[in-house]
Amino acid sequence: MEIEHKSVSTRRDFLNTVIGGGFFAWFLGILYPIFTFLQPPKSKEVKISQVVIGKVEDMAKDSSKIIKFGDKPVIVIRKASGEYVALTAICTHLDCTVQYRKDFGQIYCACHNGRYDLNGKNVSGPPPAPLEKFAITLRGDDVVVHKGKEA
Repeated sequence: MEIEHKSVSTRRDFLNTVIGGGFFAWFLGILYPIFTFLQPPKSKEVKISQVVIGKVEDMAKDSSKIIKFGDKPVIVIRKASGEYVALTAICTHLDCTVQYRKDFGQIYCACHNGRYDLNGKNVSGPPPAPLEKFAITLRGDDVVVHKGKEA
């Protein structure tokens, strides 16, 4: 005589399901904080249209300084001729901060030896695109950097 086994849920099956679900929840509870820690925080873009960087006499000829334009760094260069140039200070290759090198007469990215001319055009190294240009105007003795074309 054959005995038929019916598919009956036992206490053991119930406990295995509860313990497995608890382990899964514990595992997610460990992974979620790690994942959220590794994600960069979301920040709102600061919307500004212009920044006064100082007086004309505050910046020597053939020098530069990096200013904050909203949430972006901008490099302002005063050429030997006295003319001002403002460009984004973020390299187009891997987002490193660029600097003005008097000895090269160029804008230099130290990360991978990228170089730009004083108009922001990439001239050597790995940068794939030119730097974004900002406009500069003089209002009396004040030097003003703003978005858009030269006024």
